[in-house]
Order: sequence, then C-alpha cells, then structure tokens
Amino acid sequence: MLLAEDMHLIRKALITLLDCEDDLEVVAETDTGEDIVRLACLRRPDVAILDIGMPGTDGLTAAAELHRRLPSCQTIVLTGLGTPVALRKALDAGVRGFVVKDAQPGHLVDCIRRVAAGERVIDPELAVAALDADANPLTSRELAVLETAAVGATVDEIAERLCLSRGTVRNYLSRIIGKVGARSRVEAIQIAAECGWLWPTRDVGIVRYRARR
Repeated sequence: MLLAEDMHLIRKALITLLDCEDDLEVVAETDTGEDIVRLACLRRPDVAILDIGMPGTDGLTAAAELHRRLPSCQTIVLTGLGTPVALRKALDAGVRGFVVKDAQPGHLVDCIRRVAAGERVIDPELAVAALDADANPLTSRELAVLETAAVGATVDEIAERLCLSRGTVRNYLSRIIGKVGARSRVEAIQIAAECGWLWPTRDVGIVRYRARR
C-alpha cells in the first residue's frame, strides 16, 4: 500500500503498525500531496491511505486523480476531520474508506483489508449525517467573517473591516465552528478550505484563503 501523511511521527508509527501484519506491506510513502499519484502509478499499490490536509495537492484532490488514473488502487482517507462535509467530499472523490485518526489501530487494519477486498468502509452514522448535510452551511456573512479570519485578522480587525462589533464577530465565529463541526477557528478554516468554500491563494509564500463566490 501507499501511505501519504505529512506528519513524520504519525507516518512512521503507521508504517511500524502495518508492517506487523503478515498480509500488509507499505510499498511507498510520502509527506507531500504532489507525489501521491506519481508514486502510486510507479509502485501500483492495491490501497492508498491518504491524509486530507497534505502540503501542496490536498489528499482529496489526489484521491480523485488516483481514482481516474489508477482505478485498481482503492483509497482510504485517514483524517482528524471526522465531519459530514469532509466525508461527502471524500465520497465524491471516489474514496472507499474513511477513518478518523482517533480510531483504534485494529479498525484501520480491518478497513484496509475490507477495502482491498472491494468493500466500502464508512461509519454508518457519519454517512447518514453526510447525506443530510447542506452543501455549504455557511451564510455569505459567515463566509466573509471566516475569509477575513483566514488571512490572520484578529477579532478586532475583523470587526473593523466588516463594520461589526467585537461581540458580533465572536458570535459569528462560534456559530461557524459549530456549523462545520470544528474544534477551533483554525480547524474551521481548514474544513472550509478542504470543502471548497474557501480557495487558497498565496501571498509572499504564505497560503491564505478567499471565499468561493
């Protein structure tokens, strides 16, 4: 299998875990999204395990391209973002398995075997929530607040730029975090970017985001 994870400690721990299984072998690994499809086409793994938030090409974009170019390779998303919107984007990309990083190690191993055998492995409750979730639950005003936050603006700066009170900005941010199922403002920005509601731009080498309109 191929393993794509940008956090070195996690990637090496996963390789150690999987190498303990007689029927599983990691034939390629990478910490950047750009290498996923290239390595998969070179090594021809049966399964690719992909993190969503990879540097460069994100895991879901790579999964969609992998599904198109190497359909024999089944993909599993291993992510810390166990949200309905993340799952729906993964399913749209042709992903066959969806595992959150706080799952038990045995669950990942079981998921790999089942996906390799042609099954789809998705948590049923999360799947139902994904089907019921709106394509974009954020209003245009909430997107404007999140977009301003995504360029590093403080609460005071967001309030000044959008002509809002500090309390209103805090309420917006709290509502946004709840709607997307995030634990923080930073994670809400990450989820919105991965779901296509915010688009990445680059400013002097720094990744920033703007709202999709």
